[in-house]
Amino acid sequence: MPGLDELTRLLGTPSLHAHAPTDWSGVERYVGSFLPSDFKIFLDSYGPGVIADELVVFHPQGRTPLLERMHKIHGSWTEARSQHPADFPYPFHPQPGGLISWGYDYGGDEHFFLPYGHHPDSWKIVTMAHEEGCEVFDGSFSDFVIAFMKRLQVMDEAGDIRPAVPSFEPY
Repeated sequence: MPGLDELTRLLGTPSLHAHAPTDWSGVERYVGSFLPSDFKIFLDSYGPGVIADELVVFHPQGRTPLLERMHKIHGSWTEARSQHPADFPYPFHPQPGGLISWGYDYGGDEHFFLPYGHHPDSWKIVTMAHEEGCEVFDGSFSDFVIAFMKRLQVMDEAGDIRPAVPSFEPY
């Protein structure tokens, strides 16, 4: 997987994390499908944490388990969509073809998989951008994270804007 190889090169070799081998069956039973393979491989390798000090990803056995967060986000966003349907162009899981939550960023954006086609590795990424609508990324989880880090800019202590440093901080 070229994108996953590039992501691992940027973030460095994952450290051992305190999780037992990951059982994805509960999450995938809830979703009704396998999840994208690079997403699962990444989380099996790195565990839950924060990428580039900004992008938070959830793991089935993390402090906030992925399945628990999915239930919460899908419910709250489905409720918001029922009140303001024009603001939400996609349904949320468990509705057919609904967006599947996997993380968020500290800028207030939520990130989802958009089930697309019959194979999870062809799914797209949808970002519900805080107060700006949504953006669709036509690529894998790994490619999305790489693109996210490349466009991310941060302010240093001197007030200068600079590119974010690729990093992963487990939690």
